[in-house]
Amino acid sequence: MNLTEEEVKIENPYIPKLVRIADIISENPPNDLKTFKLEFKDSEDIEQFSYIPGQFAELSLFGFGECPIGIASSPTEKGFLLFTVKNVGTVTGMLHNSKVGTIMGIRGPLGNGWPVEAMKGKNIIIIGGGFAFSTLRSLTKYLLDDDNRKDYGELTVIYGAREPGELCYKLDLKEWEMLDTLNLILTVDKGDETWTKREGYVPTITKEIAPTPKNAFALVCGPPIMIKFTIPVLQELGFSDNQILLSLEARMKCGIGKCGRCNLGEKFICVDGPVFTQSELSKLPKEY
Repeated sequence: MNLTEEEVKIENPYIPKLVRIADIISENPPNDLKTFKLEFKDSEDIEQFSYIPGQFAELSLFGFGECPIGIASSPTEKGFLLFTVKNVGTVTGMLHNSKVGTIMGIRGPLGNGWPVEAMKGKNIIIIGGGFAFSTLRSLTKYLLDDDNRKDYGELTVIYGAREPGELCYKLDLKEWEMLDTLNLILTVDKGDETWTKREGYVPTITKEIAPTPKNAFALVCGPPIMIKFTIPVLQELGFSDNQILLSLEARMKCGIGKCGRCNLGEKFICVDGPVFTQSELSKLPKEY
């Protein structure tokens, strides 16, 4: 049996696709947190990059390496991808020094993402902190899309940061505050003279809001310390461990479960996650 060249073609998962930086948005006053709008050089690549909220990708700058970053855009936003990146190392530092028009690489989408199909018909409580809100921004935009909103119940978003300037996606937040299809609660650890909303840590505010666990999922993504103290609050409110979904940050390398750098017991966060139920995590080593 003779196979055609197309039939025997094997995609190398380590080879990135080419993207161009189309826009750069500063998300905070220190300017160490930026959102990059990326567009594929080849139109066929954007068609093949089919993702769901909660997945991530490996971004690469040639000659400097690559790093795993959560996808901040929603699949409902067509023609581009958004990634919010903090300047914390060599690759992210070089990315922050890049300009509009820079050509870079992307591998993905990677990971399992938020279970958008399993959540249909449910009330959704989204709980996020700091710039880790990126994949929750993706999910919120997805749920609010006209084609999707009818498939889900009540939508509550609790989003916190250390101070007002650290809240990301300010244009989105302003728009969401005007909607009657979403209950948005913003909080900061410490407000300033311009802050008129809630003040307090995310777990404390979650306890005050007291979302009902009836027919609901609670989705949490943020700094490990926020996750640590939010889980017991949700459990006290009556959420079962299967109703609590967590997205974990980890020191990933390959992104496809080969290097073993992000293993958590028998699981690899880059492949089996980054989204897990609290029930799944309770059976794994207590590293989160």
